[in-house]
Amino acid sequence: MKGTILFLRHSLKRIRRPILPILPSKFTEQCHLDKIEETCHSTAMKLAPAEIAAFQKQIKDFYAAQGRMFAWRQTRDPYAILVSEIMLQQTQTGRVAEKYDEWLRRFPDAETLAKAPLADVLSAWNGLGYNRRAKYLQQACAAVCAQYGGTFPKDKERLDALPGVGPYTAGAVATFAYNSPEVFIETNIRSVFIYYFFTSRGVPAEQKTADDELLPLIAQTLDRDNPREWYYALMDYGAELKKSVKHITQQGKAYSKQSKFKGSFREARGAVLRQLTQHQKASVYQIMKEEGIDEERVVAAANKLMEENMIYRMDDYFYFVS
Repeated sequence: MKGTILFLRHSLKRIRRPILPILPSKFTEQCHLDKIEETCHSTAMKLAPAEIAAFQKQIKDFYAAQGRMFAWRQTRDPYAILVSEIMLQQTQTGRVAEKYDEWLRRFPDAETLAKAPLADVLSAWNGLGYNRRAKYLQQACAAVCAQYGGTFPKDKERLDALPGVGPYTAGAVATFAYNSPEVFIETNIRSVFIYYFFTSRGVPAEQKTADDELLPLIAQTLDRDNPREWYYALMDYGAELKKSVKHITQQGKAYSKQSKFKGSFREARGAVLRQLTQHQKASVYQIMKEEGIDEERVVAAANKLMEENMIYRMDDYFYFVS
């Protein structure tokens, strides 16, 4: 159902008991708060088979009982999966669920999106924020059409080479579309591994954990028989974990706090694009008047958008690049 998140077996809710990992007592003692051994916070941490089995069991048991189901998890189409992954970057799942089906109806495949006017693409993206992602998505689809005849490559390396597609997105598309056992990390996965292998083993919160320390653990614990479902389970566990454990995401070195939107450069950028979407052209004065944004930010945002080749200026007006 459009705009509705369905859940497997049970509605996703805060579980009644804390989500705590099953820790081998010997390892727990070794990592006592008074004396944390170097091996507890090292990229070379090696997990015993029993540790891996206990970890996988906890994640899979949670997923079997409270895993979530989204529309993008019901497809194996790499284009549709790429759409969802780009949308989910810095946008809540609930908002993406509302826009995802609508987007696919308007742009059902890579070729349709590649050929669409940028103004139409940004109009359809409206409400998801960070509009630059829409252009990157369109550019990636244009590259797929030009280089691969509209058929997405299956390997992570060639996916990663597409415009606007980084290591995480490439790994996610390869895994979710083709069930390829790739190693990648995002915010929910990061939270799970920080909590399970560092925080709960005595590593202080102020001792930030780098992704380079987490990726080897992700590789060691990866379910290579069914990586697609394993990553779904990790993401769902992490999403629930963040409700139960405060500031878990801040314990990663990759964490960065998003600046306030009001009064920001992002607000001005959105205002410029919104006026162009509504009127096909817009002047600085028009944007200032209609959006209530000061001239300095409007000009700075417009200059950046021109630098990114999203808009151009002719006389006193800005227009979308065709």
